[in-house]
Amino acid sequence: MILHYEFVKNAKRLGNKLAIKDLTLNREVSFSRALIGSLILAKKFRKYDEGDIGVMIPTSAGCVLTVIGILMAGKVPAMINYSTGAAKNCEYAQKKCGFKTIITSRALLEKINCPMVPGMVCLEDIMKSIKLTEKLGAALKSKLPASAIIAKMPKKETDDNLVILFTSGSEKDPKAVQLTHKNMGSNILALKNAFGLNEDDTVMSILPLFHVFGFNANFWMPLIVGCKSVTYANPLDYKKIPTMIKEEKATIIAATPIFFAGYLKESKPGDFANLRIVLPGADKTPEWVREGYLEKHNIELCDAYGTTETSPGISVNTPEDNRPGSIGKPLQGVQVKIVGLETGKILPDGEEGKILVKGDLVMKGYLNDIEETSLRIVDGWYDTGDMGVRDEDGYLWHSGRLRRFVKIGGEMVSLVATEKILDSLLPEGVDCCVVDIPDSIKGARIVAVITKKLSEKTLIQKMSKMLPKIAIPKIFRVVPELPKMGTGKIDFRTITDMVRKNKN
Repeated sequence: MILHYEFVKNAKRLGNKLAIKDLTLNREVSFSRALIGSLILAKKFRKYDEGDIGVMIPTSAGCVLTVIGILMAGKVPAMINYSTGAAKNCEYAQKKCGFKTIITSRALLEKINCPMVPGMVCLEDIMKSIKLTEKLGAALKSKLPASAIIAKMPKKETDDNLVILFTSGSEKDPKAVQLTHKNMGSNILALKNAFGLNEDDTVMSILPLFHVFGFNANFWMPLIVGCKSVTYANPLDYKKIPTMIKEEKATIIAATPIFFAGYLKESKPGDFANLRIVLPGADKTPEWVREGYLEKHNIELCDAYGTTETSPGISVNTPEDNRPGSIGKPLQGVQVKIVGLETGKILPDGEEGKILVKGDLVMKGYLNDIEETSLRIVDGWYDTGDMGVRDEDGYLWHSGRLRRFVKIGGEMVSLVATEKILDSLLPEGVDCCVVDIPDSIKGARIVAVITKKLSEKTLIQKMSKMLPKIAIPKIFRVVPELPKMGTGKIDFRTITDMVRKNKN
């Protein structure tokens, strides 16, 4: 499956059916108009330097058509994170991937106060430069059969790159992940089958498209399935989004747990009456959020698990097959094994080890980084860097990142487990994060970072009844707010740096 070829086929088949309803710009784009718009942009993008083209545009019809246009022009889009340090991220992507041109939005640059970086081209300027003859030419071309439209595009194979995405950088410098048409296409088909997705569905698309979760679930999945995507560029607009979900009769929403927590607090009973799939991913869902959706909306959250390197879906819960607290069962065509940290041997069900994944969903590799690629992919098996357990019924349970395990006095301690217990003891509205700092004697010390001053003595006493002594933090730091990534995930790298600079 070549994804932009499939889009052309769907656009010809579905015609005037609504493809994208852009609530940020109040625009509606049918499949036919999306085809014409992407053909116009493809002609513009062919004129830029050879190689990849960076894309830094919020979730919108404009971003979708830009990416499709880049692919139709025979180039590869590299999606750039604008949530924090946008200019720095642009320069990093240009250097890492060796491209110059970045398609962005002047409105975005003004909103985030980002300076123009050499190579930036604003989409608003491109749109103003489009001539009537170009519009007519694209409209005429769109009337051709799908096969004829595709034949005029640069020929692509399933193993060719579809996109360059960057890892979050929450723990170390971002890596440039090469995902192919086969990678993303296989994952979309597996998700379609798992959830019974169809053309009557409406996807509430609020995730940033520079994140693999959004790039799949909010962008390509609706286009390939042939359903409507309702886009809104600000997932933090907790008050508006529940109303949008209700008014647009959305049936599917995928987001991170922190976003779902915000929508839960601001929603009213009935707002989510049409939702049939509510899919949290990219982080662990707090129990109070799960219970809140069940109590307030009679909705069971279907937790999923994935990584940027796996397109992203590895395992999912579904409404028909849901084990709350787990990360579900592996998707169709996905192989998963749990192996020992030291031995690398497959462990029996119930034993905790490292999660390895194999299948068409696994990335081609990290761009210009053969060494890191060879460390993470061995004999086709991708090392997720996550710890987990498979139960006797085949459900996977996520234990946390391997980097979030720390050796103290010769024993492995899970920072995630400590964090989970601490979180259960905190009042509602108080967030926490558990990190470690070096210790010359024990190897490491555990530090708890919380967003409100509380009795440390009381917290330690309560944790001592639930955790081994070695796993209890003795140091507490109070911050007004935990630093987060654009997806809402906690920025462990920033917090750890902050704590380690202030050890005392």
